[in-house]
Amino acid sequence: MVDVTTVTPPTDGVLLVGHGTRDPEGTAEFFQLASVLARRMAPVPVEGCLLEFQHPTIPEAWQTLVRRGATQICVAPLLLFAAGHARSDIPDAVAACTAETPGVTSCQSGPLSRAPTIVELLVRRIKEATPQADDSVALLTVGRGSYDPCAKADMRVLGEIVARRCGIGGHAVGFYAMAEPKVPETLDELATRPGIRTVIVQPHLLFQGRLYDAIGTQVHEASQRHPNVQFVVGDYLGPTPEVAEALMRRIGQATR
Repeated sequence: MVDVTTVTPPTDGVLLVGHGTRDPEGTAEFFQLASVLARRMAPVPVEGCLLEFQHPTIPEAWQTLVRRGATQICVAPLLLFAAGHARSDIPDAVAACTAETPGVTSCQSGPLSRAPTIVELLVRRIKEATPQADDSVALLTVGRGSYDPCAKADMRVLGEIVARRCGIGGHAVGFYAMAEPKVPETLDELATRPGIRTVIVQPHLLFQGRLYDAIGTQVHEASQRHPNVQFVVGDYLGPTPEVAEALMRRIGQATR
């Protein structure tokens, strides 16, 4: 169960930073999550902004918080793992904002990573895809991929934890890009394991977008190569209370 207790950290403004997507549904889901977080954080104001593709930008949302009276802003990157955006792009943009608003300070929360409610939500998504797991079921947890070795290692550990929680012994972790092994080869490897009749593919993604659709296409192509195996794609995380709770956990850690 998600802890729905409202926790107000020692900050008077939260800047929720999403990556951004050209997919309108994914963009709408990001702002839905910002609204969920804002309700949970009240009376602390929350402003959502996007790193790429759309408005508001980081400077635009920062100025909105300052106009609302914020002087201690917690920057909350909506990132599953720490990589280049968390370590350079976002801090650089925030540094430029603080230089233009004397008297306003900031801190930055960590990535969602293996926050308890993220693990809980992934387990639920997998069980929604396959209510009963046995030795004939294999699990592929799919990450977007990163050149950052820590992000790749974090994804692999997460996949192992989730598979264990679901009681699925046959599992693997694959990546869409920038890391090995790639999704198609991992699907082939799982589908040809002795006794496997079902492969559950769980994309570890926040929202709808081109990447989720592309993974679905790769799974469909694998089903053509392995007609005797059933392939099932789980849902993405979405603008859920579990994701908002994980964000609040990281914000609380950053502002202690």
